[in-house]
Amino acid sequence: MINRRSTLLLMSALPFAAACTPEWQRPYRGPQVTRILVMKGARKMYLMSGDKALKVYDIDLGFTPVGHKEFEGDGKTPEGVYLINRRNENSDFHLSLGVSYPNDQDRAHAKAQGKSPGGDIFVHGGPRSYSRKGRDWTAGCIAVTDKEIEEIWRMVRTGTEIVILP
Repeated sequence: MINRRSTLLLMSALPFAAACTPEWQRPYRGPQVTRILVMKGARKMYLMSGDKALKVYDIDLGFTPVGHKEFEGDGKTPEGVYLINRRNENSDFHLSLGVSYPNDQDRAHAKAQGKSPGGDIFVHGGPRSYSRKGRDWTAGCIAVTDKEIEEIWRMVRTGTEIVILP
């Protein structure tokens, strides 16, 4: 049975428990992110709520940054409309949000060429096991800093649309 003293003790411990929780695991209480907009040419990513940009980030792209991803290993970041379809807190990078590439059209195009479309495209932080080498260093992903991916992780929900433009 919980008495008044136990309740007060428990309530006084809550701020300490919250202080021990990493920032990226704490709930986001701001405006809903309704869409992510990526402008590859400008190397910018916008977290949008309706028509308002809540946050803007500088980004790195695949090692072949111009053009739409067509095949596995081409080093290109996809272009088009996709969804954030998964979350990985144990990835090779500091947190990652999966992009739903390839879609049916991407798969059909690659198959017609006798190739694989590739996959495992993410928005992620820095690598855990190796150092990045300058700008546009990913295999086709969208990279931000570790601190930024922690903020993005909190703000973006699975199912959020991501629009990637040239």
